Amino acid sequence: MPISLRTARIGLASAILWSAAVLALDKPTGNVVLTISGTVAQANSGANAVFDMKMLEKLPQKTFTVQTPWYPKPVTFTGPLLRDVLAAAGAKGNKIVATALNDYKTDIPFDDAIKFDPIVAHLLDNKPMSIREKGPLFIVYPFDASPELRAEVYYNRSAWQLNSLKVQ
Repeated sequence: MPISLRTARIGLASAILWSAAVLALDKPTGNVVLTISGTVAQANSGANAVFDMKMLEKLPQKTFTVQTPWYPKPVTFTGPLLRDVLAAAGAKGNKIVATALNDYKTDIPFDDAIKFDPIVAHLLDNKPMSIREKGPLFIVYPFDASPELRAEVYYNRSAWQLNSLKVQ
């Protein structure tokens, strides 16, 4: 279906505004909940990009309900797309090493952020996640969106109690 010139201009304008919005990464005013290191172009703390919860909440939010191996029934997650968090930091690379508060590490191909739309969830069933509830941040793939995602490899890439991403 062809798009109108007006629709194309609106899309281009949105992209330009979004690009401008991520050019200057604010400094956190609250507790840092996520640190992105490695190939980061928009550092706001030494060579790293750091985020407090308010900064993550300012990014566009995505919500989906999904069946996971960690909960007995489908749950609803909300948070920014991983790719938007990486874009805010000006991060580029081939691999992301996600690290949790308990030092669990998992490698995520950078392309997953674009191909599968995982989110950096901060809400579980519309409530902030405590550390006990796998929070405060949890990388979650939309497992129900594709049969391909219902596999151990993607479950293992989902890092709960996330606190850092190293982009290589």
